[in-house]
Amino acid sequence: MVALIMAGGAGTRFWPKSRDHHPKQLLQIIGSGTMLQSTVRRLQPIIPPDRVFIVCKQSHREAVAGQLPELPRENIIIEPQGKNTAPCIGLAALFIQQRFGDEVMIVLPADHLIGAEQNFRQTLLNAAKIAAEEKVLITIGIKPSFPATGYGYIQFSQETVSAGQASAWRVKTFAEKPNLETAKVFLASGDFLWNSGIFVWRISTIREQFEEHLPQVHDGLLEISRHLGTPEEQDIIVRVYQQIKSISIDYGVMEKAKNVLVVLSNFEWNDLGSWDEVYKLSPKDKEQNALCDGDHALVNTSGCLIDVAGKTVAAVGIRDLIVVETEDALLLCPREHAQDVKEVVELLKRKKKMNLL
Repeated sequence: MVALIMAGGAGTRFWPKSRDHHPKQLLQIIGSGTMLQSTVRRLQPIIPPDRVFIVCKQSHREAVAGQLPELPRENIIIEPQGKNTAPCIGLAALFIQQRFGDEVMIVLPADHLIGAEQNFRQTLLNAAKIAAEEKVLITIGIKPSFPATGYGYIQFSQETVSAGQASAWRVKTFAEKPNLETAKVFLASGDFLWNSGIFVWRISTIREQFEEHLPQVHDGLLEISRHLGTPEEQDIIVRVYQQIKSISIDYGVMEKAKNVLVVLSNFEWNDLGSWDEVYKLSPKDKEQNALCDGDHALVNTSGCLIDVAGKTVAAVGIRDLIVVETEDALLLCPREHAQDVKEVVELLKRKKKMNLL
């Protein structure tokens, strides 16, 4: 069993702390380590560091290596450019298969928050047991606790596939992020789960699915595989990445494949998709303010996230506001608009404020 951690995201909803040179997954947002460190160490009881692989950008290689000294340097796989999750997974599968053969591969994002970690690991082991015995693609489903509009959903059938004590359900359909009314219907139905973006499969199985559903990407990966370990390796990867299309593993493979299962999880999960999620998960004072390090003088102020270091923050009559400061930028945003922080990044790009990206 091996793990692939996708660490190439931009994390634009976490501006101004998340920047192109130091994105969300490399930040310490909640907990004692960075998001990436927490993801790797969460796996260590079942997957040793030499079997954990990271995919990231060239500009993040040194930061990743510095945060994870326990990982062999050759386990850091570099994408020449972001082409969404399908090419990322396909490229990593080539390197992993070259090293370890046709292993069961667990694929997970670098920037999710997970509790009940022993349950999390047992869920992965259950999925891996099924993937080792069956030619299936497995995703991990999260039982919804509220009608979320920020997550994709998975509908499962009553047909199960088992291996020993491990069971998974056949997937009926994948659903995009719904509006609130649809999310309420999903929640009430009882047969919809949140899509965690965590996958388990044997390498040969996912490569066969690439060949069937993403032939152009598959052909490019095949070209790369012929040159692994040669002086031409990097040039070929760059050339192929210039040509292949950008597509997610969900849209490119999972929604089209017929052999998809879902394992129901029983661990706490949050994709930590915005500053508002940080607010919800943070300790709060009696006025329901989440206050990071620093001095605060708050009058008639409630429901705020304030992350400002090195100065006293005074606020009067403020409600439900996100306040995040760095050395060169200050973000003020109503919590209900936290998902739109990425629009600030787009605006800064149009203004060519490259020093703020």
